[in-house]
This record gives sequence, structure tokens and C-alpha cells, in this order.
Amino acid sequence: MAKRVGVDKWIFFTTLLLVVVGLVMVFSASAVTAQARFNSPYAFVGRQAAWALAGICAMLVLSRVDHTRYNSPRFIFPALTITTMLLVLVYFFRDSHHTHRWIRFGAFSFQPSEIAKPVIILFLAWFLSTRLDQINDWRNTLLKAALMPVVFILLIVKQPDLGTALVVAGVSAMLLLLAGMDWKYLALAGAAAAPGLAILLFWVPWRRARMLAFLHPDLDPQGAGFHINQSLIAVGTGGFMGRGYMEGMQKLFYLPEAQTDFIYANIAEELGFLGAMAILILFIVLGYRGLRTAFRSTDPFARLTAFGLTTAILLQAFFNISVVLSLLPTKGIPLPFISSGGTSLFFTLSGIGILLNISKKVD
Repeated sequence: MAKRVGVDKWIFFTTLLLVVVGLVMVFSASAVTAQARFNSPYAFVGRQAAWALAGICAMLVLSRVDHTRYNSPRFIFPALTITTMLLVLVYFFRDSHHTHRWIRFGAFSFQPSEIAKPVIILFLAWFLSTRLDQINDWRNTLLKAALMPVVFILLIVKQPDLGTALVVAGVSAMLLLLAGMDWKYLALAGAAAAPGLAILLFWVPWRRARMLAFLHPDLDPQGAGFHINQSLIAVGTGGFMGRGYMEGMQKLFYLPEAQTDFIYANIAEELGFLGAMAILILFIVLGYRGLRTAFRSTDPFARLTAFGLTTAILLQAFFNISVVLSLLPTKGIPLPFISSGGTSLFFTLSGIGILLNISKKVD
């Protein structure tokens, strides 16, 4: 029987520390750019702080809401419907940088793909927890379980946002495996998806350029290879101790998206190897405690939900850091809790709130 009466303090305080570090580093990475664009060095960090406050409030509220409330068709079906509608609605708004990722109302912007991650986790946790003894029934379980993730993935890829689509696909696959799915079905799904992924990577000109830049970054240092070359310069010049907070040079109009996709490069430049490793350790601690909560949960729905929420954060962090270090081709995906991006921060903190509630009921 579960004995815990309070939330997992390691998860709670590690999350808060990551958010604080994020605010500090967003200010450092964006102050000069914000001054040039908005005549205020606080434009980006002020918006991020507002989202952080809203997200922390949501986290605290959801940590008190019994997670079993989500284990019901009355919650799951409306959540799926609303998320699908938002993912479609985004195409009716004006594009930004040739992408349809945001719903905008004046100064307020909202990224529906960030909702897709927790919603698909809760859907799969609900659906699979009632079919654990039939998990390898491909017709009645696997196909039905895969339907909504595939719909979300296709809508997100169309935006285009391949990075988030891969996170949704990866988390969905891991949840199915945790539920007991035979590996052969994952292999078959991977084989079926491989041609489509190859087309997305090599048929689309700008993605093909990124792939070639990943393989040969020096061939076009001022074009397709610019992002990753500037990122590696930032990481390399940081050394062991870093240049010092606010002393980074690459963020001064060299490193693109220094406050979002490449904020880890700015951290490595200003705080050095020690600072970069400290961030990595915080994610490891959060991941360990989240997975500990998942595997100690006796309720299948809670176990799958905690596992999904934790792995979504870890996968996203892995993709972001790997891109910064040139271990993966460049893709636009934020570093959880740290990168500038209000919708991502709000829904990631909301997911932590659900995880904290689950942690109350494990030893």
C-alpha cells in the first residue's frame, strides 16, 4: 500500500531550479536582441517570467487534483477533440517563418502542438491500461492505440514541426513497449514509417540542406551550416569554466535563436563545461525521480502516465542538446524549462503537476 502523503520533493525543487536557471539564461541570451528589436532588454524574459508564473500555478493546482480524474472517457475524448481542432485551426492563421505553428490573438500566441504531447500521453495511458492483457492484438488494440498519435503526428509534421512530431512518436512507441507490446510490431511500424521519414528529410530542400550540413558542416558555413558552426564555436569557446555570465559573444547576432533552440550553446559558452554538466545533471535527477515514480506505481494508468510525462521531457532535452553538440541534424525544438517559449513551459510545468500528484501515492 502506498504510504507517501506529500509530493516528491526532488521532482518539485529540481523543476523549480530548472525554471529559475531558464529565466536567468533567457535574459542573458536575449537582452541585446530584445533591446534591438523591442527597445527593452526585458522583452523576452518578461514574457517568459509571466508564463513561468502561470505554469507554476498550474503545477501547484494539478499536483492537488487526483490523477484518476483523467482516467475517464469523459476527460479523454473532449481533450482529444479540442487538441485536434486546435491543430487544424492553426492552419487558418497567418504563417510565421513559413510555418503554421501558432494561434495568435494580438500579442498573445499559443502553440497547439505543445498540448498534443500531454494529451496523447493521457490518451494512451487510459486506453492501454484497460487492455494490458490484449496488448498484442494488432486489430483491436494496437491499431486503435496508434490512430490518434498518427493523426497528431501528421498534423504536426504538416506545420511543419518534425522535431515535436518525433517526440510524440517516440513517447507513443515507448508507452506501447512499456504496456507489453512485442518488439516486432515496433520494427514493422518503423519499417513502414521509414520511407515517409526519408522523404521528409531528403525530398524537402531545406531539410536536405540541414542533413548535408550535419554530415559536412564546413561545406556551407555561411548557409545551411551556419547554425551548427556557430553553436559549436559557442560550446568550444566556453572551455571548462566559461566566459562568465552575460559575457558570451556568440549571442551577439551570431548564434541564431540563442534564447530558444540554441540556449544550451549559450550556457556552455558563458558557464562552461561545469555549467553545461550541471544542467545535464538536473535533467538526470528529474528523469530518475520521474521514472522511479512510474515504476513504483501499482496503478497501470498512473504508471503509464508518469512514464510518458517523464520520457517526453527527457526525449526533448536529448534532441535539443544533441542538436547543439552536432550529434543530430538541426531541428527546432526547445530545451524544456529553459528555452524561451511560453506554451512549452506552461504545459511542461502542467505535466509536472500531474506527475507530482502521482508521486504522492508511491512509497
